[in-house]
Amino acid sequence: MKITVLTVGKIKEKYYTDAVKEYAKRLSRSCSLSIMEVPDEPAPEKAGQAEREQILGREAERLLRVIDRYPHSHVIALAIEGDTFDSVAFSRHLSELQVRGASHFIFVIGGSLGLSGDILRRADERISFSKMTFPHQLMRVILLEQIYRALRIANNEPYHK
Repeated sequence: MKITVLTVGKIKEKYYTDAVKEYAKRLSRSCSLSIMEVPDEPAPEKAGQAEREQILGREAERLLRVIDRYPHSHVIALAIEGDTFDSVAFSRHLSELQVRGASHFIFVIGGSLGLSGDILRRADERISFSKMTFPHQLMRVILLEQIYRALRIANNEPYHK
């Protein structure tokens, strides 16, 4: 299984970077993991709706250029309005997708403004980890931990409940 975490923006805090490295190390035993970043656009705090849409559009162009390089991948957008899973159901879901032929998963994490409609429409599915909003840097850690947990569950290995 190949997993790509495609994100808008870079991680700035060392503690997030350390956590991502730790989960990448753990995941290296079970899958091929890559983390790809596209530059984020500066987003003024008081940007109007039109300006926000332009920013999201520019970020979407960058994301789509990467996604388009992998036409047979299964694209999963992280979005508040997506489907929710508990950890066991998420593990089962990934396993079922693999049985149906998915071997490369691209998880897309937006920047501070989220993801554009173009990305949400391009995605094969949307998943949500919560109705709450998380910083996109922290979301990387949460996503990697849940992928790690899902693979442990799928392999009938112990995991922290």
